[in-house]
Amino acid sequence: MAHVSTDRAVAEVRRRHKIGNLLHSLLLLAGMVALLALCGWILAGPEGVAWAMIGGTASLAFSPRVSPRMILGMFGARRLGYADAPRLFEAVGAISRRAGLPNPPELWYVASPALNAFAVGSRTNAAIAVTDGLVRALSLRELAGVLAHEISHIRNNDLAVMGLADTVANLTRLMSLFGMVLLILNLPLLVMQQEAVPWTLVLLLMAAPTIGALMQLALSRTREFDADLDGAHLTGDPEGLASALARIESLQHSPWEGILFPSRRRARNVPSLLRSHPETEERVRRLMELRTPPPVLPNLDALPLHLAFPQAVRRPRARFSGYWY
Repeated sequence: MAHVSTDRAVAEVRRRHKIGNLLHSLLLLAGMVALLALCGWILAGPEGVAWAMIGGTASLAFSPRVSPRMILGMFGARRLGYADAPRLFEAVGAISRRAGLPNPPELWYVASPALNAFAVGSRTNAAIAVTDGLVRALSLRELAGVLAHEISHIRNNDLAVMGLADTVANLTRLMSLFGMVLLILNLPLLVMQQEAVPWTLVLLLMAAPTIGALMQLALSRTREFDADLDGAHLTGDPEGLASALARIESLQHSPWEGILFPSRRRARNVPSLLRSHPETEERVRRLMELRTPPPVLPNLDALPLHLAFPQAVRRPRARFSGYWY
């Protein structure tokens, strides 16, 4: 009976976390859409709101679906086979089955000493890229936590959610720019006719891109917390992911670390509002408070991690694609 009560308590805590994160995400997305509608209203009244919504819908409907392989090709990544890293493939397979994915994500390798991992694609066609620096710096147990975190992003459709947020933010910036250009072109006419310039609306247009960007960053942080929670549940080992986060934080002293995604770079003096990821200390604290099911991959620390490729020593550099690797 005590065991059943414990399981129910764990499920209840996780349910509250999930509901809180979901509500936070919905509120932020709704706020971004409302900001876009406000920009449309400032420009053209109700018709502007309608055109803003039509533009957002059209952008989502006709936006190109870039394949994961094309994106990973921009980073110079290559697809791994089972013989290259058998332990990693076994971990991805076990975690994907617990996550209920139709197919395990493909594993790709970026020959960079940076410490990074990221997911691309959708639930049915996904891939996870890991850098050479990451797989050599972390233990197999810690890598399993990182992989579970990325698989959680895939299962939760976070890539689509952040794509929606990015589309809304881009449209907001575009409408703000369009409004400012119209104001500049019409300013002489307003002065000649001695009409009052609606400075409050002008200030709203000027601030809209910044407000939208801050909400987008807040949404990213919320989705990261959610992926931490789900990743720990998938492995049954929150300490593994917490240890990985702490180790990555401690090793990221080089200016080259995090260069694949500059927004993820270590920056102690950056305010939390301007971070795309939550502070590591807070993520570790939340993970260590979790109670999860038994580990799906026990005794990983005792297993060796065999890698069938040489260590990457060349520092990242700028490429024609615009990415660093």
